[in-house]
Amino acid sequence: MRIEDIDGARSRDEFVQGALDDLAWLGIDWDGEAIRQSARIAAHGAGLERLKALGLVYPCRCTRAQIAAASHGTGPDGPIYPGTCRPGIDARTAILPGDGPAAWRLDMARAIQAAGPLTWRDELAGEQAARPDLFGDVVLARKDAPGSYHLAVTMDDASDGITLVTRGQDLFASTHVHRLLQELLGLPVPTWHHHALIVDESGQKLAKRRGSASLAQRRLAGEDGRALAQRLRAGDLPERASFSGLANCATNP
Repeated sequence: MRIEDIDGARSRDEFVQGALDDLAWLGIDWDGEAIRQSARIAAHGAGLERLKALGLVYPCRCTRAQIAAASHGTGPDGPIYPGTCRPGIDARTAILPGDGPAAWRLDMARAIQAAGPLTWRDELAGEQAARPDLFGDVVLARKDAPGSYHLAVTMDDASDGITLVTRGQDLFASTHVHRLLQELLGLPVPTWHHHALIVDESGQKLAKRRGSASLAQRRLAGEDGRALAQRLRAGDLPERASFSGLANCATNP
């Protein structure tokens, strides 16, 4: 069990305990104590330093508004970074003018050139040609946090000895970046399984803002969690929900 808790104010102890309570209610157990991602910040930083030494990352102080205004396209993570801070930057000696923290971005073109052509395998979708270029120069360390999702989960999966990464289809595209980072950092390559999502009758992911009942609400209302888990495994879904994306689907047990 890994608690991914490096996202600042959104990572609260009450949310962690609620997630653990929900899993136990569903009858899902795990080995040993839960591992907190925040305890591995130093390891994530070491991975970033390795990429700096290779000259594959550069600092960036652009705001989201600046990126959105200058971007010429949209990738899986949103507006593609236009490369404003990239020209002339050597990550090994970079000193940027101005004050305030900087994010660190992967120089995607240089990283792809260094890694060469890559593939990865999804249990449902089969062999995939890695296309990290779809993301542009992704952020590997945010201004307000020592690591990003892409860097942290890639390094943590390797540290945890994960051989089958099981997660929702909404993270399918992220695997292109993770496969590239594995190659650059010399990490083992697992197999992935991107499963279909449970969506509402309009085809959108279940969400509180759309009135979807949470697991906690069902649990506190006295519903049988193990019975619900069995229904989901059998494809018998809660009211107003359905499976989506079966044709293009991988999760991390």
